[in-house]
Amino acid sequence: MADTSAEPVKRAARDGLALGLAVGTSGLAFGAAAVASGLSVAQACVLSLVAYTGASQFALATAVAGGGNLIAGTASAVLLGSRNGLYGLRLASLLDFRGPFRLLAALGITDESTAVSLAQPGRAAARAGFLATFGSLYLTWNAGTLAGALGAGRLGSPNSFGLDVVGPAAFLALLWPRLRDGRSERMVALAGAVIALAATPFCPPGLPVVLAAAAALGGALLPAGGPVSPAGAGLGGPGGPKGPGDLDGTGDLDGTGDPGEVSGPPDPSGAAETAGERPCR
Repeated sequence: MADTSAEPVKRAARDGLALGLAVGTSGLAFGAAAVASGLSVAQACVLSLVAYTGASQFALATAVAGGGNLIAGTASAVLLGSRNGLYGLRLASLLDFRGPFRLLAALGITDESTAVSLAQPGRAAARAGFLATFGSLYLTWNAGTLAGALGAGRLGSPNSFGLDVVGPAAFLALLWPRLRDGRSERMVALAGAVIALAATPFCPPGLPVVLAAAAALGGALLPAGGPVSPAGAGLGGPGGPKGPGDLDGTGDLDGTGDPGEVSGPPDPSGAAETAGERPCR
């Protein structure tokens, strides 16, 4: 029994480690892009160590390379990184880290660590997946940044090695099981893809992904039980779903012929009777 209960934790750690190592190699692309945009090797490495938000770092490097000022680039990076704050709200209760480690864990909140954590069946597995993803991705991303920055002039574009597709491929692998859960999940994913594709020609890199989150917000606002029934079609209404004791769907719960009324013991005092009203039973 102990081996069985430990299996989800082992699987989560294994998946997090593999994902972190795979996606972290894209740090090569950032290191090369940062140096090509005019940042020094030291600046690129410090940015990865402290900021540790891939899309935001690329946005800042792109703004600098395009001749934009540092304030505009920082604003764009903060906007893209704001999604991590939303992730933190969801992960705070799930992971339930306490003390100073809670502050360190905030640094590790990324798309990848969030996806791995939320895919787990329990808190222990979620913690294992989060820590494995955070540790492997942080180390690999920073090592890749250093290597890409030092070899920017020798390696050429890291995209020529196909590193630019590692992240999207990993996300698709994580997303696929959820797409099989139900129709609403597929509709939210489709709406998000449409929003991102429509915004791509008009927005800077990374922003379409933030805008696509509106699809998830719309999905969260949908009624959990499906579409709202028309007036009169609810429980106990004509044509509505049958409630306990409603065998014919008419809303007559006790066979008295009065839809929605359940007979009970008489009111000997008659105190509940008022003019034009029936006692509530």
